[in-house]
Amino acid sequence: MKRLSALILSLLAVATARADEVQVAVAANFTGPMQVISVLFERDTGHKASLAFGATGKFYAQIANGAPFEVLLSADDETPARLVREGLAVAGTPFTYAIGKLVLWSADPKLIDAKGDILKKGGFKHLAIANPKTAPYGAAAVQTMGKLGVADSVKPLLVQGENIAQTHQFVSTGAAELGFVAYSQVIKNGQFGSGSGWVVPGNLYDPILQDAVILAKGKDKPAAAALLTYLKGQKARDVIKSFGYELR
Repeated sequence: MKRLSALILSLLAVATARADEVQVAVAANFTGPMQVISVLFERDTGHKASLAFGATGKFYAQIANGAPFEVLLSADDETPARLVREGLAVAGTPFTYAIGKLVLWSADPKLIDAKGDILKKGGFKHLAIANPKTAPYGAAAVQTMGKLGVADSVKPLLVQGENIAQTHQFVSTGAAELGFVAYSQVIKNGQFGSGSGWVVPGNLYDPILQDAVILAKGKDKPAAAALLTYLKGQKARDVIKSFGYELR
């Protein structure tokens, strides 16, 4: 009996030693799917993902200043590439885990029509966007307004969120009647879960290729490599698709 107990304790110690925790910086638009994926990841691998959510540009600044993140799930593909060039991320590890979609959305179910004509018609006081300097979805919103020819007319009405999560909060609470947010934030069962919205055509903004990368602090860390492998697997891909993202 003592030998059996010792064996069980030994096996538990080995399992604990093999289990690892990875510090992950996650683009705010990917909050919903990553919360689901992290639970599946821990259940299936034994590793734990400790998540922080925010704007990609701010994460870049934090990483450059020594923040202890080991994996970045970016809202663009340029930031991971830049981190690799600067020696702050591991070459060969970036890959596109999701392709985002931009939507014009309002909590009011009658405000936005199927073509987004309200941007040209007006009649609203506040239009929310994420900070285009730090949030790729904000940059996509600026591109969209420029191509639609409404950038100047709506400029006095803009309310800027620090990231796409805060931007969505502005709109969902009514602080802004409408705003540009990530499709993943408002989709439910393949359609808008509430309010009204217009899925912005992809030709109005550059593709939002969202890349993941192992950061320098995550090099040789089992959980970091395991997480990227898991994101490429079918379970994670199914979750990602369910939130309205496209995949390569």
